[in-house]
Amino acid sequence: MTIATRGGATVLPALPLTSPPSNEPSKGLGEEPSEEPSEKLTGEQGAELAALLLNGGTVSTDTALVHSDRSGWAPAGYPRAVVRVAHVDEVGPVVAWAARHGIPIVPRGAGSGLAGGASAGEGAVVLDLTGLDRILAIDPLNQLAVVEPGVITADLDRAAAAHGLRYAPDPGSVEISTIGGNIATNAGGLRGAKYGVTRDAVLALDLVLADGSLLSTGRPTIKTVAGYDLTSLFVGSEGTLAIVVGATVRLQPIPARTATLSAFFDTVGSAAEAVSRLTRAGIQAAVLELVDGNTLAAIDAAEGTDLRSRGGAYLLLQTDGFGADEELELAVSVLEPIALLIERAVHADEVEALTRARRRALPSIEALGPVLIEDISVPRSGLALAVARIGEIAKRRGVRIFVFGHAADGNLHPVVLVGDDRAAADAAAGEIFALALELGGSLSAEHGIGALKRDWIRAELGEQSHDLQRRLKALLDPAGILNPGKAL
Repeated sequence: MTIATRGGATVLPALPLTSPPSNEPSKGLGEEPSEEPSEKLTGEQGAELAALLLNGGTVSTDTALVHSDRSGWAPAGYPRAVVRVAHVDEVGPVVAWAARHGIPIVPRGAGSGLAGGASAGEGAVVLDLTGLDRILAIDPLNQLAVVEPGVITADLDRAAAAHGLRYAPDPGSVEISTIGGNIATNAGGLRGAKYGVTRDAVLALDLVLADGSLLSTGRPTIKTVAGYDLTSLFVGSEGTLAIVVGATVRLQPIPARTATLSAFFDTVGSAAEAVSRLTRAGIQAAVLELVDGNTLAAIDAAEGTDLRSRGGAYLLLQTDGFGADEELELAVSVLEPIALLIERAVHADEVEALTRARRRALPSIEALGPVLIEDISVPRSGLALAVARIGEIAKRRGVRIFVFGHAADGNLHPVVLVGDDRAAADAAAGEIFALALELGGSLSAEHGIGALKRDWIRAELGEQSHDLQRRLKALLDPAGILNPGKAL
């Protein structure tokens, strides 16, 4: 069976994938929208909306900046309006208004998503939640925080630090992404393998359903088994089942000590093998990041560093807790036989330099031109094979692929440089998806499915699970107004 991908084709008979529609805009190269939406907000509708915003919210028909997200993908046409709410009490009435009129609602935070999940096209109303940015409470005794969805992730982390705590989920976009956006995609990050992803940190949610009513799920406790776990259901649902307007999240104590090193290897395959050796040695790294040679070169070009000269691949390793130094020593003994160079960070500025190099990976690659930013996960035992196969895909398709990611939990970010051959880049991306599924992994580890991977989701879920999820969507959003065309 030949499986059509976005612009190319690959042969993989075991995967029952569906072909994306031929008129679907490609990732990063969405159709150029007309300057004005054909489905405009009428004067009556605008007046109705304005009357609902009693706490300082605004309505605007200037929607050019909200029809896409960081993925660069934009559907045809601009949305008809953007509603910027200023208080939680405004959200329910706006959603109820949209339900009455049958108008799609696209919830939006910082727009830092990489799968088109916040992209909004013709006829939609964008619900901008960034104004809901209050940290309502930090409870040091119970180690939790109560926040609104527009709170910037790093701001919550800094506020918690004043109490000797931190918010553990640590996505690469930590300085710009919002808690609501993190919840929508179940964002992970650098500390995910040891401390979990967003779903592991969320204890309770306040949600606005598709009819505008308010639902609260979960409890501010570590344990509860009363009823079905609705909180986990809504985390990662990308705004297609309900809109998050509040969250109670777990905080963690700041570790007593943190130890950091970087290790360079001749090839990315050797670095992936090093990850397997660290795992077998029982090392539970707080951070274990893999960066390949192509990405190191891109970082050097953007940042003026000389990382690529030290090797063809790089691992950033952090251990933490009371035994951080002893665990790092064990890691050194594991890495020394295969590493070209090991550098330990002693001072805070050295730690910052090492972590900055990893966090600047994606922006440095984006500086080279349009890219396809992929986000697969594979079993950790298959990490080395996945990296090797991605290299083969790059050679076969004649494209440049940059690989970095969260090695401790098998989460890779292969970034395909589009260049002059869009079809080859699309075909390479399709093969990467197929590879992830072949190895027992996932199409998306933390970026979400959004609009860009939904034509592949059936292959991962299977027919029965996919059908059940569609029925759940229909139950919670019968009119289909919540972020339509995303996730499924």
